[in-house]
Amino acid sequence: MKSGKYVLGYKQTLKRIRKSKVEPVILTKTCSALRKSEIEYYAMLAKTGVHLYHGNNIELGTDVKSTTEVCTLAMIDPDDSDIIRSMPEQTGEK
Repeated sequence: MKSGKYVLGYKQTLKRIRKSKVEPVILTKTCSALRKSEIEYYAMLAKTGVHLYHGNNIELGTDVKSTTEVCTLAMIDPDDSDIIRSMPEQTGEK
């Protein structure tokens, strides 16, 4: 990811969704079903898109230059982010 602002992690993502201060939310395929359904529910209420990342937690962490595993990522300002363009699948808003 070249630029843009984002937050990592489940708790921070939920906080941002509840405040409606997030544009798209990115989940990995290995995210637990309970967390995934809760994030999708709050994203639906906030009218925010939810994207499914094609890789696992480690790959998403590597893509955002993080040394930790990342299950959820909330984009605050996508700017010139190439991570969204690389994701073919989408869930959430229908």
